[in-house]
Amino acid sequence: MNQRWFARLRYFLRTAWSGLRESPVTGSVSVLTIALCLLLVGSFALLVANMERILDRFGEEFRVSAYLEDDLAEADLAMLRERVAAAPGVDRVDLVTKEAALERFRASHIGRAALLEGLEENPLPASLELVLAPEHRNAAALERLVGAVGGLPGIAEFGYGADWVSGYHGAVTLVRGVAMVIGAVLVLATLLIVTNTIRLAVYARRDEVSILRLVGGSRTFIAIPYLLEGAVQGLLGGLLGLALLVTLFHLALPVFSGSLELLLGYVSPSFLELRACAGLVSVGAGLGVLGSAAALGQGRLGG
Repeated sequence: MNQRWFARLRYFLRTAWSGLRESPVTGSVSVLTIALCLLLVGSFALLVANMERILDRFGEEFRVSAYLEDDLAEADLAMLRERVAAAPGVDRVDLVTKEAALERFRASHIGRAALLEGLEENPLPASLELVLAPEHRNAAALERLVGAVGGLPGIAEFGYGADWVSGYHGAVTLVRGVAMVIGAVLVLATLLIVTNTIRLAVYARRDEVSILRLVGGSRTFIAIPYLLEGAVQGLLGGLLGLALLVTLFHLALPVFSGSLELLLGYVSPSFLELRACAGLVSVGAGLGVLGSAAALGQGRLGG
């Protein structure tokens, strides 16, 4: 029994290899079509992944600033800090003095020493920086927090980027949705092209298929070599698409690094994770198999 299955496997592999070697043009068209499809899909996936990284980083560094009134007594400040720390969703409260705020402004990328020249006093207020628990880093939780502590004596104003976070999250959702729609269209177009190219291969070997049917070859027995051909073509297309994506990423990064930082924030763009790369190649192999199966179904192989 093992020898029989080994002989069948060897036949399937040999037939698939023969089909690939005898139809280089149609095979190349399938490989290139899948590669271009995955290149576009991978480009959108790369953009979405980097935008999501910005949200994750911003969430880790997110602070709510409660700016304090001037000349707040030490005892009142200590009491205010305790009450703010007890508010729902607050994980930690840090005090930023006027001096520390001034040094931070000078060290930040928006800080300009010339703006502070000629000022006799430090114009920046002291503040309490509220570090929120991860589950409370959203617009609804921020509104509840502001409502809970906004009226406390000693707090002059709140500062936080809830609108920015919501807007950026909406942009990520939009890009993800567009990527899914475009990806679905590309996948359908790729399946159509791959199906037609495989159909040409089936038609070119119709005499061989007819002989196999006459000698009792089952539909599965006849179809397996073609499915293997499609899998190989899809795998090669996936690898080629991934290689093109890596090449374009590294070529474009030095040229558009400034624009990418403006779009993605002050975070260096990074390539897809290994799992995502493997998934991209697997999608290519799947497209090849599905295209072959569709071609065989249209070819009406007998069983």
